[in-house]
Amino acid sequence: MNERGDRDQQVGGARPRGRAAEVWQCLQGVTDPELDESVVELNFISRVEVDSENRVYIEFRLPTYWCAANFSFLMANDMRRAVIELDWVEGVSVVLGEHMYADKINAGLAKGLSFQDTFGVEADGDLDDLRRTFLIKAFQRRQVVLLNHLAEAGHAPATVVGLTLAGLGDLPVDDEGTKLIRRYLERRSVVGPARADALAFLDVEGARLKAESLSSYVSGLRRVGINAEFNSALCRGLLSVRFDLETPFVAKSKTSSTNAGSQHVP
Repeated sequence: MNERGDRDQQVGGARPRGRAAEVWQCLQGVTDPELDESVVELNFISRVEVDSENRVYIEFRLPTYWCAANFSFLMANDMRRAVIELDWVEGVSVVLGEHMYADKINAGLAKGLSFQDTFGVEADGDLDDLRRTFLIKAFQRRQVVLLNHLAEAGHAPATVVGLTLAGLGDLPVDDEGTKLIRRYLERRSVVGPARADALAFLDVEGARLKAESLSSYVSGLRRVGINAEFNSALCRGLLSVRFDLETPFVAKSKTSSTNAGSQHVP
């Protein structure tokens, strides 16, 4: 990893420059699959470097030493896939640090192997199935937030459930509503075709929502959002205890992470 060009790290408030800034922006769109939050906003990315031959080097860390291998691999692979789409990038290296499976994950990523090929008989399930599961949960969380916002803005249930995707895009909303619609549309295709004339709001089975039961439907989805909010707060807390966020890959206390409890956090 010699002759580096842009060498920037955003941790600690440093402002990235040049092509490294483009990489950071690209990573902004990569999410933790369970929390549906940007890996950048969660402080998972610790370093981004671009060498003189336009090869990108990314280092990241997770809240605990034992974060599930499939989640860890999925995030790393999503980072690589996102950054390689930049037209000037000649190669991407993603390295996970301070993790019980770091060596195996990093070796698999370096060779371009799948999760199954990397872990062999230890692999538990297919990553595409896992990705689908969490995309559905992300869709539900974004949907319930948007539905609540539209209700608070005075839009009647009958109007909301009858909106097409084109109609949703044309709906007069405030800045927050515009942001929520954009985020919702990013996941809408998970449950059905995203044609302009397609209904905007469907359940996870692709069925139309009903005005008379919309309130109870929204109440049922709130549990998904509450669980995600709790896990997000827990992740941020564990990460801040485990690492000095001003200095990447410096563990404050390994005992603090091992004593933090046995609950899984991706």
